[in-house]
Amino acid sequence: MEVVYKAIGVVRTPFKQPRGTPIQPSAAADAEGIVEVFEEFADGLCDLQGFSHIVLLYHFHLVKGWSPKVKPYMDTQERGVFATRSPRRPNPIGMSVVRLMRVEGNRLFVRGVDILDGTPLLDIKPYVPQFNVGGEVRIGWLEKNIVKLPRVRDDGRFV
Repeated sequence: MEVVYKAIGVVRTPFKQPRGTPIQPSAAADAEGIVEVFEEFADGLCDLQGFSHIVLLYHFHLVKGWSPKVKPYMDTQERGVFATRSPRRPNPIGMSVVRLMRVEGNRLFVRGVDILDGTPLLDIKPYVPQFNVGGEVRIGWLEKNIVKLPRVRDDGRFV
């Protein structure tokens, strides 16, 4: 079954190439960007300014191909792609929760962005913590490696 998506905008950030880009929003706390939503979708931004955080879904446009196993940034061992947040996936879809600073027309000013400049935007959703899992959470193989997150950056391995 073929599924086709249409970009609804583009993400503008200070990150012009993969190498050196933070690998998760929490490691990009001060990085700011602008989400430019195409005019035909701008009315869909109505009421978004009341949310402090939004979920951006986007297309990893520089990634070529996919692998069932990948060596994630914070580990030296290959892992199943679905046990990682690697961009080299069967469907190269990325997801980031960012802080929404303000909305101006069709532009969203965001902070905590870990996305490459020029990335095609697929969707925006409001982040609502009560909609997400609560209680005890396990993070698998990342348990011993999560402390590396603040200092690990993209090294270009997935493009």
